[in-house]
Amino acid sequence: MPAGHDRSGHGRFSRTFRLVRLLLRRHGPQALIWRRRTAILGGAVLVGLVALLFARLADTAAELFLEGARRWWWAPLVLTPPGFAVLAWLTCKVAPLASGSGIPQVIAASRDPERGLEALASARTVCVKFVLTIASLFLGASVGREGPTVQIAASIMGHAHRLMGVPLRASVYIAGGAAGVAAAFNTPLAGVAFAIEELAAAYEQRMTLLVMAAVLIAGMVSLGISGDYVYFGEMRQTLSARDALVAAPVAGVLGGLAGGLFSRLMLGAGTTMFAPMRWMRARPVLFAGACGALVALVGTITGLTWGTGYQTAHAVIAGADVPVWFGGAKFLASLATAVSGLPGGIFAPSLSVGAGIGDMLRSLFPSYPPGAIVLLGMIAYFTGVVRAPLTAVIIVSETTASRGLMLPLLASALVADFGAHLLCKERLYHGLSRRFAAASPPIARQD
Repeated sequence: MPAGHDRSGHGRFSRTFRLVRLLLRRHGPQALIWRRRTAILGGAVLVGLVALLFARLADTAAELFLEGARRWWWAPLVLTPPGFAVLAWLTCKVAPLASGSGIPQVIAASRDPERGLEALASARTVCVKFVLTIASLFLGASVGREGPTVQIAASIMGHAHRLMGVPLRASVYIAGGAAGVAAAFNTPLAGVAFAIEELAAAYEQRMTLLVMAAVLIAGMVSLGISGDYVYFGEMRQTLSARDALVAAPVAGVLGGLAGGLFSRLMLGAGTTMFAPMRWMRARPVLFAGACGALVALVGTITGLTWGTGYQTAHAVIAGADVPVWFGGAKFLASLATAVSGLPGGIFAPSLSVGAGIGDMLRSLFPSYPPGAIVLLGMIAYFTGVVRAPLTAVIIVSETTASRGLMLPLLASALVADFGAHLLCKERLYHGLSRRFAAASPPIARQD
């Protein structure tokens, strides 16, 4: 065989080999695209499983506390204040970045993804968050598990990407947080809306697929294990256009101002807004104990303000009556818990406060469908606190199957957002996120 033919054949073989190697590098099992898809799939499945476990343990802790409080009415007065102090001390000593809701931490982490995984979304931080949130509910704290679920889910998604050697971007935390919302409430659409409206200051089109995939997978895992359920039960009442034009603005103004006041007090508690607060803030353990004493006192007197408030909100939506002061009492218990620095979210307590406001509105509109009026109060207060109207509307509509009320709910949410802005110019989660970003230590670099 001629030498030229050998060289030609060898050249074709070399080109083919290089082409195959290039294709394998770009599209093979070790390619970045497949490692990224594996990280999304594995992370979302784990988010769904952890969210379900977290929900079961949190609900069990809350039920155990309520059972104990019914049996020994004086027990919370004895256990809750020192319990708050102990949890605050543990948080400060073990994982200071685990305090509070968890959503501000995810917002701060998304601004510097690599640094965020070392501190704000580290495994240590979220493990402490997991345990101490459950402990907070066991002490009767007015907290929810949804905010902590967002921080835990963002950490899981971040570590899944790091394990697969995929570069971390802000979209990874946003997708994880959205999946956490979807799994916590069984509300896939709310997860997507939350990612767009709250977690992402500037939503990037390229993260759409990542968010959608994470939400879908986590939601399917949650749905497959816990079954198809509506968080607050189905509510089929609707409002006529005339009734909605009257009730929605009233609910929006009242709920929005109340929610804006909560945000203003929350943000002010961490600053020099209140002179006595500066002295107390310098002693976080003592301050947490004082907050626990207030929560115990309000809960013992009322018997209705413990924990997430889910059962009371569910009963109000179904038509049960609560005392007219319930909304104000739950507001006070939730504020005291939130400023104490304990790990725990404000989603569920805010919906409960909103249900109390909605119950007050029922007396103003006695001839209107009562369940629909309650939902207007819920949506208005929740929007006033989180300042995310679209997320609030979708969460409430999905958790109550009240799709026939979408337009009245949206109208109430938009009015509430405007009303809340009058009292608190800054959005709560974004204001808190700057404090966590400032408190997050820099990553040690090797020279």
